[in-house]
Amino acid sequence: MADNAHPAQKFELLQSDDFEQYLLHERREIGYILRQLAARRSMITAYIGDSARFLMTSVLSVSDDDRSVYLDIGSDDALNNEAAGANSLLCLTQLDKVKVQFSVTRPHLANFGKYPALLADTPEVLLRLQRREYYRLTAPIAHSLVCRIPSPNMSRVEARVIDISGGGVAVIVPPRDMALSADEKYMDCRLELPEFGPVTTTLRVRNIFRITSRSGTDMLRAGCQFEDLPVPMANAIQRYILRVERDRKAREINE
Repeated sequence: MADNAHPAQKFELLQSDDFEQYLLHERREIGYILRQLAARRSMITAYIGDSARFLMTSVLSVSDDDRSVYLDIGSDDALNNEAAGANSLLCLTQLDKVKVQFSVTRPHLANFGKYPALLADTPEVLLRLQRREYYRLTAPIAHSLVCRIPSPNMSRVEARVIDISGGGVAVIVPPRDMALSADEKYMDCRLELPEFGPVTTTLRVRNIFRITSRSGTDMLRAGCQFEDLPVPMANAIQRYILRVERDRKAREINE
């Protein structure tokens, strides 16, 4: 397993008004997710302790009692030994395009059949971001999508939109620019839709994550829900999503 691949972005659920729906606590449920990851050979970024050092790995197997998990090792013996000596490994991956995060404790070197592996305790909690009710469009790279959110000092913070749906948006802001709070309402937000003009709406923050980018920069990702969105503006958002998707499919056909 290569150790020099690009790491997955760390994400940490800081606040959420519906926090529990993202978490699995039951051992059998967690074991089931881990076995799905093993069956699909999903690539996992395992951060070593609290450091930025990571190991690219995958789930090899889960014990019958769901108490232990075998993880693949990499080609760097020094990195493998460092992981084996850590108190925990923070593991990030995806399953069916849903982000999954968990921590395994007491990792140590062991044998999996004839091959070396890392053996650790299965996580007590697993964070899984469920699919949402609405189709979510990833914001196009060709043109940035911006939402201007009023701040307490009466200025507006430009938040970069990373995805949008008929129900809301996910935005990213540097923590120093604005202190967002879960379940807080922000009125008179302006979402700038290219070629469709501005959409003015109230946003309610549903959850907040801390994300560490590949460059090491900490950002806040906030999942926001539209509230009292006027019908004409809701229609403008849907038309924008359909147009972007139509353009994407046309480019794929031409390629």
